[in-house]
Amino acid sequence: MRRRIARRYAAERRFKLLGLFSVLLSAGFLVFLLVTMMANGVKGFTRAEIALTVDFPRSPILLDPAALKTNPAQVLANANLPSVVDQAAQTAFGEGGERFVSSGAVVAVRDAILADPAILDRKVVISVPASEGIDLAVKGKGSAADEAIADRLDEAGLISTALNYRFLLGSDGTDPTTVGIWGALKGSLLTMGITLLLSFPIGVFAALYLEEYAPRNRWTDLIEVSINNLAAVPSIIFGLLGLSIFLNTMHLPRSAPLVGGMTLALMTMPIIVIAGRNAIKAVPPSIRDAALGIGASPVQVVFHHVLPLALPGILTGTIIGMARALGETAPLLMIGMRAFVASPPGGFTDPATVLPVQIFLWSDEVGRGFIEKTSAAIIVLLVFLLTMNSIAIYLRNKFEKKW
Repeated sequence: MRRRIARRYAAERRFKLLGLFSVLLSAGFLVFLLVTMMANGVKGFTRAEIALTVDFPRSPILLDPAALKTNPAQVLANANLPSVVDQAAQTAFGEGGERFVSSGAVVAVRDAILADPAILDRKVVISVPASEGIDLAVKGKGSAADEAIADRLDEAGLISTALNYRFLLGSDGTDPTTVGIWGALKGSLLTMGITLLLSFPIGVFAALYLEEYAPRNRWTDLIEVSINNLAAVPSIIFGLLGLSIFLNTMHLPRSAPLVGGMTLALMTMPIIVIAGRNAIKAVPPSIRDAALGIGASPVQVVFHHVLPLALPGILTGTIIGMARALGETAPLLMIGMRAFVASPPGGFTDPATVLPVQIFLWSDEVGRGFIEKTSAAIIVLLVFLLTMNSIAIYLRNKFEKKW
């Protein structure tokens, strides 16, 4: 008897140790991921800037100051600003000095003129982004030649590090010093909005019907089995479904948040239906009996008592479904959301991309500067995901009731 009790206690201790080991292993992988991403990606939010002296009266700028007041964007687009930047860099740093500055220097000069057109009459110093090599050298990841240039500029007091606001406010590009994440983030917001608007009400009503009203026969069983199987179907299949229905049949715009959201809604709905049915099933029958006993109709029982009590469980399933949808790439690639989009989408039907696809595209670039930009984009994706989950958990706790 004592041996049996001792073996039972030993088995319990082994079970606890295995559980603790599993938790620590999972936490270790999570910490490794976060530390790696933070180490590689934090510097992606900053950039090296060079103080470039521009002598506008002696520059080859092609600009009519009077026209600048009427249509500044068009005037500056035709003002030969790239040559102005190249000449200023060569004057300041010698032959080949234009390699020190990024292609985004033109944007910095343009913004300086828009902020103060009076600088066109004098020599001014403008902080412009450094080239990819100089930027990496300042961050300790560049080549020996670039680090020597960076040290020379640092000794002259011409280089500094600043917040890379363009990364937070810009869109995709070919130069890692000028790319931004806002276009993909806005595309993700629009796509997730469509996904939630479609999948949540349809999934909840489907769960209510199947659990409260559907007759118990073989057709209902077939539908339930199909929904359970759909929750485990690979996401690429939903991409093919969206390609076939929304693009080839309905001829909706390709690479649009509308189509992306509808495709992801197809993938998310089965998860919400399954979670919703389990939450509705968990409501005690006494709640229904009590409501019916005081004269409530069956519809009032469902919408006044069952659904509010099941809502926290439904929101939990919605969190899981939306988190999966936010991280999916395969179905969005099938509907063309991997295109090069250089400006943020203006609406649900404009060409757009999303954060996972943007990360996938940058990870495939050969430029060394894209490595830290990829990690920085992953940090943005994690923050976006945590924000969404935090809001959903807050709503779940707000509506949670105990009985």
